[in-house]
Amino acid sequence: MPNTTKPDDTFIHPELRQAVRYMPRPAPAAGPDRRSVRLTRLLVRLGAAGARPLPGVSTKDAHFSGPPGAPAVRVRLYRPPGLRPDAPALLWLHGGGYTMGTLGMDDRRCSELALEAGMLVVSVDYRLAPEHPFPAALEDGYAALIGLTAQAGLLGIDPMRIAIGGASAGGGLAAALCQLAHDRQAARLAFQLLIYPMLDDRTGVAADPDEERRRVWGASDNRFSWAAYLGQDADRANPPAYASAARRADLSGLPPAWIGVGALDLFHDEDVAYAARLRACGVGCETVVVPGAYHGFDVVAPKADVVLTFKRDAFAALRHAFA
Repeated sequence: MPNTTKPDDTFIHPELRQAVRYMPRPAPAAGPDRRSVRLTRLLVRLGAAGARPLPGVSTKDAHFSGPPGAPAVRVRLYRPPGLRPDAPALLWLHGGGYTMGTLGMDDRRCSELALEAGMLVVSVDYRLAPEHPFPAALEDGYAALIGLTAQAGLLGIDPMRIAIGGASAGGGLAAALCQLAHDRQAARLAFQLLIYPMLDDRTGVAADPDEERRRVWGASDNRFSWAAYLGQDADRANPPAYASAARRADLSGLPPAWIGVGALDLFHDEDVAYAARLRACGVGCETVVVPGAYHGFDVVAPKADVVLTFKRDAFAALRHAFA
């Protein structure tokens, strides 16, 4: 087969080039709109319809009481075989730029986490922007955390070994939820697993000097999603507390963290900066940066060796946190 690698793809990790070659590039400068979000939501739902958990992992959908005045929060529980009593648990928040995503899209990821770390995984079906701007998604996550903690005995988990995790926008929500839970003294969290988290609403506001090197997610996508999440009338210079996790000044007292991101990801700089600030505030934080990796590389090329190594690092961090 002839080598069809484009010259402008040579900066991408060699194991990740082929998988992304036919993926759409990030949106042009004008960015997405509500119509394109609706279309993408449909495509995500169709893609998730064929997703299945890994063999041996049982799943069950349930509901926790929602925030005051809001509907109940649907969750999906992933239970690996032979789960011991008083097992650890991970509350998981899916990605999608705060505007997209479903429970089913992370069936494989959540079941894999459950198997590899020997824990119960609880994925949250939070409300999406722009129909439900901040703080809807965060309060749904908080309600799920309260429900999980309250039902720890019934679910067979240890309430002192609960972690929060998420990918992309879900990672941003997970970081903000750790802050909110800390301030409300709602739960003593053991860990936060942040996979290329979307932490800072200021990213992408200025021109992106590396725009040509982005894949999957770019600055215009970011601007649209943050505007949708914060609300059209929001004061972008001073967003409310917990809306943008990177805006928090004092990160002390938060649970230890693992942050993984690709070197080509739009979120690279904000993620590395957040990790450094956690450590400066006395919070243990391991940072993994994958050279030549773009946003969502572990989903786009799940069988690549570099992805398997990335996952093993995350699994090991969870096991260590729960030990």
